[in-house]
Amino acid sequence: MKIGNPLPRILIVDDEPANLRVLRQLLNDDYRLLFARDGESAIDLTIKEQPDLVLLDVMMPGMTGYEVCSALKNNPETNHIPVIFVTALKDSVDEARGFELGAVDFINKPVVPAVLQARVRTHLTLVKTETVTQSHRTLIERLGRAAEYKDNETGMHVMRMSHYAHLLALAAGYNEETSDALLQAAPMHDIGKIGIPDHILLKPGKLTEEEFEEMKRHPVIGAEILGDSNALLIRIARTVALTHHEKWDGSGYPKGLSGTDIPIEGRIVALADVLDALTSERPYKKAWTLDDALAHIREQSGKHFDPELVALLDGLEPKIREIAARWAD
Repeated sequence: MKIGNPLPRILIVDDEPANLRVLRQLLNDDYRLLFARDGESAIDLTIKEQPDLVLLDVMMPGMTGYEVCSALKNNPETNHIPVIFVTALKDSVDEARGFELGAVDFINKPVVPAVLQARVRTHLTLVKTETVTQSHRTLIERLGRAAEYKDNETGMHVMRMSHYAHLLALAAGYNEETSDALLQAAPMHDIGKIGIPDHILLKPGKLTEEEFEEMKRHPVIGAEILGDSNALLIRIARTVALTHHEKWDGSGYPKGLSGTDIPIEGRIVALADVLDALTSERPYKKAWTLDDALAHIREQSGKHFDPELVALLDGLEPKIREIAARWAD
């Protein structure tokens, strides 16, 4: 028996059997359909079956569709499931209320088959895209944790420096999407350390010149692990892994890039990483105060760090302190 991808599941909620039959005829070939004729049953089925989409009538005896939608959106188990109202109501006020309650679309009865099918496909595609995006984020997080097993840095370091990077990106004028992607990608900055031998990575004393040359390979290893991808999150993670040890004056590694030849994501994470490293206690050093760390970073403006990013720190100090306190070791 050939097994293909499971059909998306759609819950259809309507108290009129004739309406259920119409929707079944239009959708049955492409989807696995579930049916409910009242609000209470709809809520129970949604929780139990976790459908990919709910098509919901508004005017029903007992609970109205609006009440059902509100209940689904207020329940953490079901609030991620998109709801489309399919209703005879045509007033813009009714539509506005539906969207305010969290519905993603509003289809009028009698339904136009092509319109219904197109909108169902569109919203299921959006669900699939979001699922893939979340999978990318989860994979990034898991790989970041794998790197922590090879290093002596704590998970809190990764959390703090990622949020410092997010803060700097927003301050530098980047939009929410790119800034959020950097927040998710920053934990991957040292993923390449997985490829560094333990006797070097975990050495308590100073590295020899040969050992340091080996250590300097971890950005390239990280980029190779992440590979090429069209996904924004993976692209940023690869860039960060490869360039976070480059320095503004060209004295960094692995390529000796300088100035704006260093991608902005790498410049941001370089600053965020050092900021947290200085203010964190390690087996080989005590934690610096934030004031001392910021003074050092300002002194390194135009040397290690992008001067424009350093200049942004003056207005970010209160938020930096909040992040440090929230994710303290």
